[in-house]
Amino acid sequence: MMGAVLHTINIRLSPERMGHTIAHAEDKVILVSADFLPLLEQIRDSLGTVRRIVLLTDEPQTLQTSLRLDGEYEALLAGSVPLPDFPNFDENTRATTFYTTGTTGQPKGVFFSHRQIVLHTLAGVAALASNPVQGRFHREDVYMPITPMFHVHAWGIPYMATLLGVKQVYPGKYVPETLARLIHKEKVTFSHCVPTILHMLLTDPKCAGYDLSGWKVVVGGAALPRALCDTALDRGIDVFAGYGMSETCPILTLSHLSGAELTSDRETQTSLRTRTGKAMPMVRLRLIDEAGQTVPDDDRTPGALQVRAPWLTRSYLKDPEDKAGLWSEGWMNTGDAACRDSAGSLRITDRTKDVIKTGGEWISSLELEDIILRHPAAADAAVIARPDPRWGETPLALVVPRPEAVEPEREIVRHVKEFVTRGVLPKEAVLVRVRLVEAIPRTSVGKTDKLTLRAVYLDKDD
Repeated sequence: MMGAVLHTINIRLSPERMGHTIAHAEDKVILVSADFLPLLEQIRDSLGTVRRIVLLTDEPQTLQTSLRLDGEYEALLAGSVPLPDFPNFDENTRATTFYTTGTTGQPKGVFFSHRQIVLHTLAGVAALASNPVQGRFHREDVYMPITPMFHVHAWGIPYMATLLGVKQVYPGKYVPETLARLIHKEKVTFSHCVPTILHMLLTDPKCAGYDLSGWKVVVGGAALPRALCDTALDRGIDVFAGYGMSETCPILTLSHLSGAELTSDRETQTSLRTRTGKAMPMVRLRLIDEAGQTVPDDDRTPGALQVRAPWLTRSYLKDPEDKAGLWSEGWMNTGDAACRDSAGSLRITDRTKDVIKTGGEWISSLELEDIILRHPAAADAAVIARPDPRWGETPLALVVPRPEAVEPEREIVRHVKEFVTRGVLPKEAVLVRVRLVEAIPRTSVGKTDKLTLRAVYLDKDD
């Protein structure tokens, strides 16, 4: 609020990439937790623009560091003199910067103005607080984010929580038992996280004894698998999906259920909760084919998803010419393929670059992953396209098996074929091959790192 730009640094990036973001953003002052001083020391050669380093610590401690510190935050604050007048500046002044965690090249800087953040906050509150019961976020909630602040302002929801005046709980490291204990102790009612974190919490034996009923959780950053949704519902968790991008501030859609939908059977509820959902206020979405024509809202025809809203980033930092091709004719390109039904509910089918094109048919890697994860033999899974001389591409399923699984490759292929027979998957999905792996690599924000999977497993594929 003093007109400075806040750059939330992704501490999960490699030191080289983290140093690049600091230099690229031309950071002047760094506020650093004592825990991360060793990390900052590793990139000291990238701190050419930095004039001050301010320590953040909860309690006095003896520190050994080669960095020159300019004081401790709380002590500096206690000794400061309040500004006589609140600064006045244009609402279009840049307020925040953070960097996308691309798997190729250096991270790209995304930035937002005060106006954009305020508009996104107001629209988010209108969307979350207006649903009568399911997934409602209101001023008597207790809020605990389980998404890092460097990941799109923790999805912008801390701004909404502050606007509503709710109690906020910040957990530090995302240790499953710590999260469950805080939910119980602080009576947390509203959170958000990526599927990986929720899966860790629900499968950790140390968390089994905690009552999580009534906890509302928005899942985003990746598709919400049906199996995970069912497990959460069994624990009494009000789980539902949200969708957005780093470049969209980020929330665009939410999969809220109406009162009538809440009385539907479990299968229908799971299907609705795991959809991408309906647009927030002030968000306009469209789906276009390769010729640029709008596709029908039949929930079957996929199209490239484009978006308009008053809070979308105008470009990447220091890329005013939009060399990355973020915008086309006034619409932002999301890079996602999706379908939409007649009620306006969106269903992301894949990243456009991850769609598997088999014999002229498109197979959604996300849908195939979701179906594989419904099989009890699969603990985790990812699907990538495997080059094929006859079909062009066929799906390769990389599966982390559960310890008790018997012949998981054969059982999962049989499981996929059952869904083909039922008409849920296109017939070309029977060409799936299953390879067992020890783990699925993730990016720094918990998304499946398919670039790494392609590099590692396609070269080994026979």
